[in-house]
Amino acid sequence: MSTALVLASASPARLAVLRAAGIDPAVRVSDVDEDAVVAALPADTPPAAVVVELARAKAEAVASTLPAGDCVVVGCDSMLLIDGALQGKPGSAAEARKRWAAMAGRTGELLTGHCVLRLRAGELIAEAAEHSGTTVAFGSPTPEQLETYLATGEPLQVAGAFTLDGMGGWFVDRIEGDPSSVIGIGLPLLRRLLAEVGVDVTRLWSTEASS
Repeated sequence: MSTALVLASASPARLAVLRAAGIDPAVRVSDVDEDAVVAALPADTPPAAVVVELARAKAEAVASTLPAGDCVVVGCDSMLLIDGALQGKPGSAAEARKRWAAMAGRTGELLTGHCVLRLRAGELIAEAAEHSGTTVAFGSPTPEQLETYLATGEPLQVAGAFTLDGMGGWFVDRIEGDPSSVIGIGLPLLRRLLAEVGVDVTRLWSTEASS
């Protein structure tokens, strides 16, 4: 029996990573209220656990809507940890500008939570969840470069107000860790989590995914 992968995310970057790596997932977007999930967690929840719980909430929300069948649902959530605080999507140019003022010339840790649910006949039979952390060293764009970047709109709707695989990549000096995790879904970690729920990643490869 074949196993389908369902990506519980609207992120085009995550979809692109999976397709480039040979998987053409079905995409289902959850309606999870991320702020509500975080608010429900204990105040002392470690940052890594926060992104894992957000990933789990997304995966569970999507899994509950799927028809009976054999599939794995993958949920992810990314946030930037800097100065001891987690940063998600800035949502506005003003907030993104403020964040870049604090990030420029410094390092932060991009945390990405992953949750994999394996369903059979509509029932949950296995679950695995973990996070990956990658150190990101930010460059120092000039004020003019930053305003131009903000005007593209790209940093407004991405965790940490930057991308590695887009225009934001011009202002990332180096990373220490898994590049795919910074983009939004870590392939090495996902491979291990799939193995934990009994799925060999090569069984998910599609000849159409990378064409």
